[in-house]
Amino acid sequence: MTVEHVEMLVEEGSAKAALELLLPRILGATTFNLHAHQGKPDLLGKLEARLTGYSGWVPESWRVLVLVDCDADTCSALKARLEAAASAAGLFTRSRRGRAGRFAVVTRIAIEELEAWYFGDWEAVRAAYPRVARTLPAKEGFRDPDSIAGGTCEALERVLQRAGYFRTGLRKLEVARAIAAHMVPDRNTSRSFQVFRAALAEMAA
Repeated sequence: MTVEHVEMLVEEGSAKAALELLLPRILGATTFNLHAHQGKPDLLGKLEARLTGYSGWVPESWRVLVLVDCDADTCSALKARLEAAASAAGLFTRSRRGRAGRFAVVTRIAIEELEAWYFGDWEAVRAAYPRVARTLPAKEGFRDPDSIAGGTCEALERVLQRAGYFRTGLRKLEVARAIAAHMVPDRNTSRSFQVFRAALAEMAA
């Protein structure tokens, strides 16, 4: 069945700002709405109730995608929590489908944070902030965007500050818009981004 529309639940405004620019490049003509929360605890705390609300009216041609940062959580445990919220709301997921393979909810995790996806497209970062080092992705500790230690948001702030940007602190909303404007989904080296992208591309097929 053709997916006509995607409702996406994200943690915060910076994720919404980045995805507003990225999603049209992946979804094409498929429409979408983004709903930002006041952080991960807020999203998780409201998730079952939000999904229960969708269960009463969401059309079969729509999907609800839930995106959260892994942070320090165990990925498998966090995934299970998201899947359990959908099940409690009476909705099938891409991982746990109903009859004829039907499902309404897709759960995805950014490892360890959304900023890893910026490291996965370093050309986009350099287009937004030209003074950062071109060779950073080749350096130890940065070769795998999903394995950058100590928090990818903090790592990005340090890299940008060393290049002379954001000396008084990272402005996440501004950074999200600046980098996402240049991102090319196909070239991103973050595995968690490509898993996210694959689910959206499937919807747009």
